[in-house]
Amino acid sequence: MPQDAFTIKYVAKELEQKLSGGKISKIVQPAKDVLTFIIYTENGSVKLEICLSAKGCRINLANSDLPAPKTALSFCMLLRKHLQNAKITAVKQIEGERIVYFDLECISEFELANMRFYVELMGKYSNAILVKDGVISGALKSTAIGESTKRILFTGAKYALPEPQDKIPPDDLPAIKTAFSNVCGDRAKFISERIKGVSYATALDIIETYGENVTAEQTANYLSGTVYAPCVTFSNGEETDFKVRSASPTQRRYESVLEAQTAYYAAITAKQEFAEKKRKLLNALASAVKKTEKRLAVIEQKLLDCRDMETVKLKGELITANIYAVEKGMGEFEAVNYYDEKGGKIKIALDKTLSPADNAQKYYKRYAKLKRTVESVSAQREETKAQLSYLNSINSHIYAGESLCDFEETEEELKALGLITAPQQKKKTEKISPFREYDCCGYKIIAGRNNLQNDRLLKSVSQKDLWLHTQNYHSSHVVIITEGKSVPDEVLCVAAEICAYYSDGRNGNKVPVDYTKRASVKKPPKSNAGFVIYSEYKTILVTPDPHTQLRIN
Repeated sequence: MPQDAFTIKYVAKELEQKLSGGKISKIVQPAKDVLTFIIYTENGSVKLEICLSAKGCRINLANSDLPAPKTALSFCMLLRKHLQNAKITAVKQIEGERIVYFDLECISEFELANMRFYVELMGKYSNAILVKDGVISGALKSTAIGESTKRILFTGAKYALPEPQDKIPPDDLPAIKTAFSNVCGDRAKFISERIKGVSYATALDIIETYGENVTAEQTANYLSGTVYAPCVTFSNGEETDFKVRSASPTQRRYESVLEAQTAYYAAITAKQEFAEKKRKLLNALASAVKKTEKRLAVIEQKLLDCRDMETVKLKGELITANIYAVEKGMGEFEAVNYYDEKGGKIKIALDKTLSPADNAQKYYKRYAKLKRTVESVSAQREETKAQLSYLNSINSHIYAGESLCDFEETEEELKALGLITAPQQKKKTEKISPFREYDCCGYKIIAGRNNLQNDRLLKSVSQKDLWLHTQNYHSSHVVIITEGKSVPDEVLCVAAEICAYYSDGRNGNKVPVDYTKRASVKKPPKSNAGFVIYSEYKTILVTPDPHTQLRIN
């Protein structure tokens, strides 16, 4: 939901209930437009997050930790200087405005001072400003002294609120009635443009609640807050918004707007982090794939250049066989091709400066060079093809990823390949991500998330367990833990469908999946992660299915 004054009113009230009397113990600025305060209250410590970016500006309580920069930014240092150990005495909203302020009792070595910290949640104009006795002590986004602007925001200037909008206060029912008497067209647009502190999204909620012919009384009743039902709304199983109240049939209710807001932004942040991590890994991999494909193209061209190798050898043999008919100084001669059943002839170019024997040797040397090239380049082609296949297998696992957990070991794999620069850090205990696990008819089915997990899975299961992999597609390794029992067809089918889903063929209809005992699966020495060879297998055709209802991990 856009942070309009209607929503911020509830946020400010709930923050005052939670934070009044609390002490600020820590201030961090993890990004240029994000501030984090750790506040000790009588009910425990609370993490307050203030985001002042153009999109997603908000004040909310957060659960996750954002990494702090090694060197604190200047505004963060200013806040630490004045607000460290400060007591919060009040949290209020400027009525009808998207501005929340914190009244603070600040204690320093020299004095006890009262300060006010304004948080302006106004899209691209969002800002945080520290004020003492009405004078600005510092601002996150300052204006230059000579800059042409309606508001002056720099240290030492007097703080002034933004100019008020010429709109109807939400509690002025007579004025709302008068305005509604002339309404026509889009009522949601009319409400958001004429009533103070109401965004278009909130106006749409009013229409959704009361219908297209909503009255002035109903609008005023909605904005008065007599009905309070904080929730997060959903569409196709994904969070779409948080609201003070909603008529949406797909919603999850919360005790407070703060809780709904925290849950919503936690989900949105997780999605953004997932998308950013996926983009980062795919970009790093794409560069390596492109380089490998280019190398393979060069190799293929070299082999193409050697395609006439046997003809070169034949010309040397024909010169030798017809050496009596060749004289020094000839530019070419024509000989019968004794490999041609029809007795066809072939023209052979000669070097006029060389003797017939030397011309033959020239062709033999060229043939030997081409032969060496083919032998060397053919080995390079197989090696490059294997490397390209390996990189494509990583690509497949990235696309099949469903959470950040799925990317942890893939990122380590790319670091090991030198495709991602690993920051120098103190050595930590390696974190191992869990396998995907399923329970089907009492049988445990395990699937790897990436190549490193596929290798680890192979080592961790019994030789009698059943191993599955898609045929001709990159996929996760899947294992059915048999415990010595025979596997029912139903369980085998489910495992094959999971294997097909986490493969390059997940969008197909009938995907072939090979299965065999673990004992028939071998990993060649020094092979790439996730690469195996297997024998004595059978194949089943299935339609990809994630079987999320059977998932236990």
